[in-house]
Amino acid sequence: MSNLDCWSAHDRDRTIALLSSQTPNEGFTLTALDGVKLMRWNRAIPRSPVFYEPSIVFVCQGRKIGYLGGEVYQYNPQQFLILSVPLPFESETIASLEEPLLAISIRINLSMISELLLSVEHDTPMKINGKSGITSTPLDARLSNAVVRLLECLQSKTEATVLGQSIIREIHYRILQTSQASAILAAHSTHNNMGKISKALRLIHAEYDKELNVDKLASESTMSVPSFHAAFRDVTATSPIQYLKMTRLHKARLLMVQDGLSATLAANKVGYESASQFSREFKRMFGKSPMEEVSAVRSALITTPSEVAAKYVTVQQ
Repeated sequence: MSNLDCWSAHDRDRTIALLSSQTPNEGFTLTALDGVKLMRWNRAIPRSPVFYEPSIVFVCQGRKIGYLGGEVYQYNPQQFLILSVPLPFESETIASLEEPLLAISIRINLSMISELLLSVEHDTPMKINGKSGITSTPLDARLSNAVVRLLECLQSKTEATVLGQSIIREIHYRILQTSQASAILAAHSTHNNMGKISKALRLIHAEYDKELNVDKLASESTMSVPSFHAAFRDVTATSPIQYLKMTRLHKARLLMVQDGLSATLAANKVGYESASQFSREFKRMFGKSPMEEVSAVRSALITTPSEVAAKYVTVQQ
């Protein structure tokens, strides 16, 4: 195996040391760079619903397992995960106090992707054939080294300001050189089903509190309703209405934890007309009533800064 194809022991040990020193508390630690978050969990977290924004996730210690439809995605120190569209799915964290989960999440920058595609000539045309919104792949030496340098620059606010964006740009470039490039490009192309479904997802996230139906979403995607249903399930592993419901429930959970809203107010803000229906669907999804879930999340984050708690609900665990 080439030295370029594997993660060196030096880079692995360095990333663990840097993440350990920069994540004093469990949960998410925000950094000086917008869209870059560090995470630490000192305990195992059972399989539970989560919501991830389009991002690149590098797990440097510990292990996470993602469940989407009938597929299982492993992301551990030998792999990185690409989420090319906003996805609600289920996640399990494997960690302990002796070996905490340590990871870094980088939001995908579409402007940077577009700029890179315009400035880089590829030896062969890049295929835009992504179908699913989530993919995982082995981490190579070039990419892991860029992650190390990003963590090193995050130790200093000045270095993060001066060097951070150039390293993030390099990481995006490295991703475009992997098999994951097609998934990112497909999600933002207008000439394939995944790109068309992405338009519907953007509409859902912009207007989740309004009345949305399949006809409107299919029209936004410029697809017939049957084709839209099939393509939507390919990308998200769920139906359009179920995706909308999960989006509303995650948004309501955030409003209750972050803003202190009651279940009734949160339900109304995300588009529910019936508080009792909201409570039933919330418990079906999260396994607890709204108030029980809010209490559990706040207890878990009792030592976590409030700005991190706000992120926990949307993109954890």
